[in-house]
Amino acid sequence: MSALGVKPCDRVAAQIEKSAEGLVLYLATIRAGAVFLPLNPAYTLAELGFFLADAEPALVVVDPARRDEVATLAARVETLDGVGEGSLADLAALAPDSFHTVPRGLADLAAICYTSGTTGLSKGAMLSHGALVSNARTLRDLWRFAADDVLIHALPIYHVHGLFIATHVAMTAGAAMILQPRFDADAVIGAMPRATALMGVPTFYTRLLAHPGLTRHSAASMRLFISGSAPLLAQTHDAWRARTGHAILERYGLTETGMSASNPYEGERRAGTVGFALPGVKLRIVGSDGESLPLGEIGAIEVEGPNVCSGYWRDPDKTALAFRPDGFFITGDLGVIDACGYLAIVGRDKDLIITGGLNVYPREVEGAIDALPGVTESAVIGLPHPDFGEAVTALVVGAAGLSEAAILAALAPDMARFKQPKHVLFVGDLPRNPMGKVRKALLRERYADLYAQS
Repeated sequence: MSALGVKPCDRVAAQIEKSAEGLVLYLATIRAGAVFLPLNPAYTLAELGFFLADAEPALVVVDPARRDEVATLAARVETLDGVGEGSLADLAALAPDSFHTVPRGLADLAAICYTSGTTGLSKGAMLSHGALVSNARTLRDLWRFAADDVLIHALPIYHVHGLFIATHVAMTAGAAMILQPRFDADAVIGAMPRATALMGVPTFYTRLLAHPGLTRHSAASMRLFISGSAPLLAQTHDAWRARTGHAILERYGLTETGMSASNPYEGERRAGTVGFALPGVKLRIVGSDGESLPLGEIGAIEVEGPNVCSGYWRDPDKTALAFRPDGFFITGDLGVIDACGYLAIVGRDKDLIITGGLNVYPREVEGAIDALPGVTESAVIGLPHPDFGEAVTALVVGAAGLSEAAILAALAPDMARFKQPKHVLFVGDLPRNPMGKVRKALLRERYADLYAQS
């Protein structure tokens, strides 16, 4: 990359499938002093265009099959592997076998990870070297990772959970990883006898519970199961303990903060909670006036610590709105801390949907649906789902000739699959408050049981 002209502080975008080489690309970017920009391989060309225009990467790395189409969006596009001009693997074979790491400070930018914004447009959370390394070392110690650990890594590496939390914790401990290209229940259970830990999203655990191979015997060598990125249902927690003898350790974090809270390694891992603030991290619950609330009262969760992002890429206005004057980051989540100090997440003050650990902002989906012929308006909400945590669901007002299949088919070419609705329901109108705003809370309540039998 350095020979191709990548300089310190340049952005390197990667839209690639998961592989060990993909992790090497990330580490190489960091050693070259550049800034890593991971992108979901599911993004369409239209979606990818926004990120490349906003971040202006000096280098874009894609899978060979996408090279030509992505080259219409960026000046320098290469492939990680594969035959042909632009393969970084081929170029690396011709490069010197040593490289002096470019010095970086704790405040220097290491990565930009895009997350949904209040306008529906993604915004790039700027993650410094200090934020990433502090979080990795804290979690390594808190979760007791050591060189003899073996982590089953079945998470994607375009996401903070898989790229930074799982990978960094294992690497800072000198531990090994069993790198699986994607989650597969057979593969995870098959790897358990050689492993000691698994990090996953609730979907992992519901699907593993449905697998007959999950037993106390198959999990006998495992010491730790961690869940995050979406709420874990209490019944999943209880069923897992009954089947394996292990209590899942649930934790809480955001793209902008990494991990901020965790249930204890030693002590009660309380179902329905995400535990306590990490060492060196401060959490508070505040009311609408910004003042701290007493224990037991629900309010907005705010976080301060070395793990918090530096702000949003090239967006000082959104950065200013995200932080209090005293430096606390406004998470947008609602929570409550009980008398024992356990934090429980009770909801969000924005309509962000988290499905299978991935963020979906309703306004983007609504805009695409509303643009279709025959649609009068739509409302997109997240509903409880036993597998995905939340399911993207669309309520559509429109002509009688519309069908669910037609709407889904129209969305598919330009929208990543995880953003597409699991169901499209047709309604005569949408409930509104006196100000004309759609009452999404009422819709979520009305259709709360839609996926109960899924």
